[in-house]
Amino acid sequence: MMSFGLMRMRRTFFPSPLVGEGGRAKLGRMRGAPAWQERRSVQHPSTVSALRADPPSPTRGEGKIYRAFATLCFALFFLLLPALAAHAEMNIQEVKSKKGVTAWLVEDHSIPLVAVRFVFDGGTAQDPAGKEGLVNLMTGLFDEGAGGLDSEAFQSKLDDAGAEMSFQAARDGTYGSMRLLSDQKDEAFGLLKLAVNSPRFDQAPIDRIRAQVLSGILANERDPNTVAQQRWLRAIYGQHPYARPDEGNKEGLATITAADLRAFHKANFARGGLRVAVVGDIDAATLSGKLDEVFGDLPDKQALAPVGDVTPKLGQQLEVNYDLPQTSLQLAWPGVKRSDPDFYAAVLMNEILGGSTFTSRLYEEVREKRGLAYGVSSDLVDHEHSNALLVTTATRSDRAAETLLIVRQVVKEMAEKGPTAEELAATKKYMIGAYAINNLDSSSSIAATLVELQLDNLGIDYIKRRAALIDAVTLEDVKAEARKLLSAAPAVMVIGPPLVQIAGGGKG
Repeated sequence: MMSFGLMRMRRTFFPSPLVGEGGRAKLGRMRGAPAWQERRSVQHPSTVSALRADPPSPTRGEGKIYRAFATLCFALFFLLLPALAAHAEMNIQEVKSKKGVTAWLVEDHSIPLVAVRFVFDGGTAQDPAGKEGLVNLMTGLFDEGAGGLDSEAFQSKLDDAGAEMSFQAARDGTYGSMRLLSDQKDEAFGLLKLAVNSPRFDQAPIDRIRAQVLSGILANERDPNTVAQQRWLRAIYGQHPYARPDEGNKEGLATITAADLRAFHKANFARGGLRVAVVGDIDAATLSGKLDEVFGDLPDKQALAPVGDVTPKLGQQLEVNYDLPQTSLQLAWPGVKRSDPDFYAAVLMNEILGGSTFTSRLYEEVREKRGLAYGVSSDLVDHEHSNALLVTTATRSDRAAETLLIVRQVVKEMAEKGPTAEELAATKKYMIGAYAINNLDSSSSIAATLVELQLDNLGIDYIKRRAALIDAVTLEDVKAEARKLLSAAPAVMVIGPPLVQIAGGGKG
């Protein structure tokens, strides 16, 4: 299992809707990844969509590799395969504490490290009207003082314990994580208990973190791509909470008080909405006691506001005109729920369309044949209350209309004919083989994967069943899913100069 450094880094909380996890300062479901930025991309930054505003989810857009490291990963794949195959066969235990807190555990005593990952239902979509940014602000304050320790004392204790603690706000969840040395687990879990149960929300840290968030918002107001992404969210989601940036707005931030933070913490942090995963040098009996120590005294049930489902408003074209040398393009089609029986057919289709870095149809037509863009990709974006299939790219502004036309032609052909048998066979092989390197390559990534599997109710044996689920998908299944998702008129956003008319193409 790959180790990780334990040097603690101070976070700066001014998340942008352009980056994930959740604002990623957020790691980002991807409900975390997927603020969703489940798989990082080498595409131009302006093409990273605000639709992906959650922590990385290993079950969102399955099969997509971290594009920035794609070449290296393929080169190392066969060297790492034996160890990763062992991870794929790892023993996942369900540990239930005396007070009823459940966690999934993977024991690994080869190195003295423990990774903890957990999530509470309810994220930035819970921000009350007029107090937008509340949940994101709250997650910046858990290590800024808790119990009898003020901010400096808490930070000092955390450093002394050799532990790393972080919290992130996603649209549908509030995530926490800790990495610690196993021989200092008593000290580290004691601090996590204080952060989870007794955050202080002192005024000085509130003002300081609020100022950091505000500085990010002010900077975003001067960034054309961020402004455009916010317009895109409003166009796609209307008045739904997903239309709001995770970091909130200036007006909402100014109204948030310590009392507001305490009220949401009380409503959100309850055992009924909790999932936990732990990986590393700790046994089940010890973990059971630590679960009760950290989470056992929380309320039984959450008190969250209801959030309705929303269907993205497709069939519209939004042009955000700026005098830029490069134009960013985003197109959205209907998506698929993770619980849908056709989920794997959609995942395989998406991988062939634009998910695979160097072999997808979009990459071949846009990059390889015509050199229109450095990168082009498609992603299945899945949140708790909405989903979509998103295509993103960026190109020279004088070639934007041509690029848009090519993208739509490739999608149209996929909708009408679907993939070939050869494409499907190769994609199945890749998706089955690449799962470990994408999701099981470190203690932290395994813990994140296990939390997401719990969120999706996939069962503790999912990793063992996954290959069979993919193999069971037929060519006709994928063709039918392509017709269902890609035949609709997409929503399109263009960020750059007005589109240039091209012969026979109009505006794409």
